[in-house]
Amino acid sequence: MAVSVKDVAVAASVSVGTVSNVLNRPEKVAPETVARVQAAIVRLGFVRNDAARQLRAGRSRSIGLVVLDSANPFFAEVARGAEERAAAEGMAVLLGNSDQNPEREGAYLDLFREQRVNGVLLTPTDLTAPLADSGIPLVLVDGELPGGEVPSVAVDDVEGGHLAVAHLLGLGRRRIAFVGGPLAIRQVADRLAGARRALTEVPDAALEVIETEALTVLAGREAGEAIGRRRAGERPDAVFCANDLLAVGVLQGTAILGEVRVPDDLALIGYDDIDFAQATVVPLSSIRQPARQIGATAVELLFEAVASPEAAPRHVRFRPELVVRASTAGSGGDPRPGGQIPRRSTS
Repeated sequence: MAVSVKDVAVAASVSVGTVSNVLNRPEKVAPETVARVQAAIVRLGFVRNDAARQLRAGRSRSIGLVVLDSANPFFAEVARGAEERAAAEGMAVLLGNSDQNPEREGAYLDLFREQRVNGVLLTPTDLTAPLADSGIPLVLVDGELPGGEVPSVAVDDVEGGHLAVAHLLGLGRRRIAFVGGPLAIRQVADRLAGARRALTEVPDAALEVIETEALTVLAGREAGEAIGRRRAGERPDAVFCANDLLAVGVLQGTAILGEVRVPDDLALIGYDDIDFAQATVVPLSSIRQPARQIGATAVELLFEAVASPEAAPRHVRFRPELVVRASTAGSGGDPRPGGQIPRRSTS
C-alpha cells in the first residue's frame, strides 16, 4: 500500500499542511520540523505524487515539441537545443513527429493540452492554414505566421537559397539545378525563391527545378542517378539541394553511375550543415543554420510568453551562413568560405 502524506504527518506528529509545506515551501517551516518530517519520509519510503500535484497546479514541468520529421538531423539538433535550455529550468521536452501531416499535428496538440504542458514549440505543417487554438502558449519553430500574432524563431531561408546559388554562380556555373520537395513545404519554397533571386543577377544562367517527394537521402539518390544518366551537355553543372540529406543522396547517385565527378563536373551544395555533411566521401558545402540555438531560443520565447501573456509576441530570425567544402571548392571562382556565428535579428 502506498504511503500517503497523511501517514507522514502522523509519523512526524505534524499536520498534513505542514508536510505539504515541507515538500513545497520548506522555507516557511522551522528547521527542526523540516528535519522531523524528512526523517519520517525516509523511514516510511514516501514518494510524492507529482502527477496529482501537476493536476492541482494546472500545468506540468514539461514542454511539447512537434517537428515535421524527427529523423531529420536538423530537427534532432533543434530538439537537443530545446532540451538543454528546458533542463536548465528543471523541465523536460516531450517530442512529437507530425510527419508533415496536419491531422497528426493536431492530434499532438490535443495530447499535449491533455497533459497540461507549459506550452508547445511547433514547426507547423502549413503556415497558410488557420492555426488551431490549442489553449496553451505556443511558439513557432522554423516558421512565422503572416500576421505575426504567435512568437516565432526561424532562419531567413530566402537569403539562404540566395547564398547557395550566388556561390555556385560565383564559381562560373551557369546550368543550376534545384533539387527539393515537396514544394508545398514553406522552407523548400523559400530556398527555391532565394535561388531564383540569385539567378536574376546573372542573365546567362538558367535554373532547373527537380522536385522530390521527400527530403531524404533516397530521394536525393534517385535525383542524382537521373542526372548522371543524362548526356554531358544536358546535365546541370551545379546542384543546390534543399537540405543536406538530399545532397548526400545526389552525391551517392552520381557516384553509383560513375559518370559525374564532384566538384569537377558537378558542383554540389546542401542546406542545414548537419554533422554528416563534412564526413561524406566528398565533404559537402552547405548553408548553415544554428539548429541547436533555434531550439534554445524557442524555449526562451515560450518562457517569456508564459510569464507575460499580454506582451506583444517576439520574433527572432537568424541569418544563414555559407560553409564551403570540397563539393564546390577547387573549381575556380570565389568560394567565400564561412566561419562566423550566424547573426540574428529580433523584433
